[in-house]
Amino acid sequence: MSITALVVARNEAARLPACLACLGAADELVVVLDRSTDASAEIARAAGAVVLEGAWPVEGARRNAGIAACSSTWVLEVDADEQVPPELWAEIRRVIAASAHGFHRVRIDNYVGSRLVLHGWEGGIGTTLKPILFRRGVKHWRAQRVHPGVDYTGTEGERITQAGIRHALDADISDMWRRVDSYSNAKATDLLAAGGAGNLANALRRALSRSVKSYVGRGGWREGALGLLIALCAGLFPLLAHLKARLEPEKYRP
Repeated sequence: MSITALVVARNEAARLPACLACLGAADELVVVLDRSTDASAEIARAAGAVVLEGAWPVEGARRNAGIAACSSTWVLEVDADEQVPPELWAEIRRVIAASAHGFHRVRIDNYVGSRLVLHGWEGGIGTTLKPILFRRGVKHWRAQRVHPGVDYTGTEGERITQAGIRHALDADISDMWRRVDSYSNAKATDLLAAGGAGNLANALRRALSRSVKSYVGRGGWREGALGLLIALCAGLFPLLAHLKARLEPEKYRP
């Protein structure tokens, strides 16, 4: 079974070399560059990638464009801040050789700085399993700017958890906060595009629910103070998006 490694990035020249160096086991490499102005294109071509350059303000659209550019039977979606270790490639090859399904979830090992954080990831702040291995034609991203929804035409198969992708999620606490701020900006635009900011009471309930789910349900308490911080960020993400869309609609209106 052939497999394409797909990377969607924007101005990731600093992280692309390490990411692409781990994708040599793929039969094809496709890199989508969204409004990139750095050396990302040269780096990708030097790695032997098919490079697709353009401008896609909506995340779902650029990811769909990348999938359309893949020619293999299977696609593995990888972000520029992720690395695929050899033992994971072995698992991927084992799974697709026997799979009759449309897609598979893959374990994600999230790092904050040099620390592996196993617990507490929830909602828009992070995940430990992602459906990033799929047959071409099975997966379609929706037209949303941040964490777009996904539609599948196939069934879900075995989860790949024996090995995971190394994800350099945040460099430090400030980096985590910048990510929450950026994500809430895009989410505020999505809210306004869908018709409005919504209800404050509902936003507060979602914030509380996500924080509790992160800290208790997802085991964030196991990570100590860092787990508490992740839980707070998980709750603040939807609340900030609501407040930005409600208080500054002129800034975030699409």
